[in-house]
Amino acid sequence: MNAETKTAARLTDEFFHASQARAFASLSPASLSLAWLDWAMHLGASPGKQIELLRLAFDHQRELGQYLVECLKASGDPSTVCVEPPETDRRFSDPAWCKWPYNIMHQSFLVTQNWWEEATSDMRGVSRHHLDQVSFWARQLLDMASPGNQLWTNPVALDRTIQQRGMNLMRGGAYFLEDIVRHQAGMPVAGADKFRVGHDVATTPGKVVMRNGLAELIQYAPSTETVRPEPILLIPAWIMKYYILDLSPHNSLVRYLRDQGYTVYCLSWKNPKDEDAERGMDDYLREGFFAALDTINKIQPGRAVHATGYCLGGTLLAIAAAAMARDGDQRLASISLFTAQVDFSEPGEIGLFIDESQVHMLEAQMQRRGYFSADQMASAFQMLRSYDLLWSHVINVYLLGERRPINDLMAWNADTTRMPARMHSEYLRRLYLNNDLSAGRYPVAGRPVSISDIRLPMFAVGTVTDHVAPWRSVYKLHQLYPGELSFVLTSGGHNAGIVNEPGHPRRHYHIRERRPRDPFLPPDEWLAKADLQQGSWWPAWTQWLAGRSGKAEAPPSPGCSDCPSLGDAPGRYVLEK
Repeated sequence: MNAETKTAARLTDEFFHASQARAFASLSPASLSLAWLDWAMHLGASPGKQIELLRLAFDHQRELGQYLVECLKASGDPSTVCVEPPETDRRFSDPAWCKWPYNIMHQSFLVTQNWWEEATSDMRGVSRHHLDQVSFWARQLLDMASPGNQLWTNPVALDRTIQQRGMNLMRGGAYFLEDIVRHQAGMPVAGADKFRVGHDVATTPGKVVMRNGLAELIQYAPSTETVRPEPILLIPAWIMKYYILDLSPHNSLVRYLRDQGYTVYCLSWKNPKDEDAERGMDDYLREGFFAALDTINKIQPGRAVHATGYCLGGTLLAIAAAAMARDGDQRLASISLFTAQVDFSEPGEIGLFIDESQVHMLEAQMQRRGYFSADQMASAFQMLRSYDLLWSHVINVYLLGERRPINDLMAWNADTTRMPARMHSEYLRRLYLNNDLSAGRYPVAGRPVSISDIRLPMFAVGTVTDHVAPWRSVYKLHQLYPGELSFVLTSGGHNAGIVNEPGHPRRHYHIRERRPRDPFLPPDEWLAKADLQQGSWWPAWTQWLAGRSGKAEAPPSPGCSDCPSLGDAPGRYVLEK
């Protein structure tokens, strides 16, 4: 077979796979089919498991039958239930679900859910990835069938409809049409227009002092008469707009750091288009982190930098710091990583969407587009938290007719970005599939880097309910980095745990410092020994930074002769759609 024939065959396959990805919402049917087949074949060859599940089904039906009898005896309102929902399950928390016949409906649903949890767990012989996929998709299908999602089986929605004579459904229908129109037109979600970038959020004053084809660097104006000599460089992930670190004035991390007497710089990534398809991870290192560091060195020569990375920006920082350690580059004073993974062997439920078949399908689709779209990422995150991000919205907005106002964090979350095809493919393959960084195989400038080479003090933050970077995965940094490490586990999720300003109610965190010669503690043992503190972790972090900073001095001027001001913050790139 000649080269032209092979090329034609490859292009034909790519076109077919891209079309398949569009038809299946970017999910690989081969991957899903293999997972279900693996589970079904092993279940079929496990008579003991079949008997166990059959017995469990009989037990559940017997318990449900007894509960039905108790309901009839107690006029539909027994004092007990046969299945208690998990503490985190809020779907049936309203007292209306305890009334007949809705108590039977939701108890039947919970019984079925329990059976499927048992059926899709502890199946010997099935690969861990396939078993996790089957369990996940079984939950998704069950969530779709929940009685709370249907008008006629949801007592709360029915009561509201009767009380308001259907006006809630009229409002819900109007909201549904509005959401469709906004989505099709590429408009922000309803209510997001109250949080305009540069007017209501991202308002901390500053100047853009660097701009290239991939990123801008913002230098923020000081708010104190003196500042620490070591500036702080914030590196956000490029899968999000940077201003999560500079939201409203009351919860802006940038503003908080500035008010604590630090010179703050922050990268703002370009929202890539199809012409950026060939930009890879090396480009984000070179034109992002290292370009920003070079600019800071021109503005504040001789000053070491407190580098801080958030999410994927933290992974990028870890890679860059390892390369600097390898090359003897000593321009950093410390490293701080927020919800950032460096070992992807246990990435959490996001790993359900990452295997060879899935990545190949995404690559075929990105080859046609040139980028990974924001809608694809939003869909994946919605499925990871289907009740919180999807079904609760359907119930509250479309059935109950309640459009609750959104906050600044929700508006930011809807201000989505894209990712270049090459970068996203390298990111998925090198980090998730191959786990090259933790294995010391990740190449920078053609040579591998190792996290173990880093000798700078490090501060890391994980969040309790993180679905993107689970804290136990973030904690694996302890096994790769041998130096001084302060680790914080804070309440909240991937975003809300980081936007954690002082004074926010019901916040707490655990903190513990690991010295270079201390023995390794497994995560659960660490949690048992770590100090529990109430409130925000921000003051603990700035206190940690202060202990690794010099005496205060006059603040630097904005920009320099080689890096003049290119405009006011928040800059140009953050406004791109």
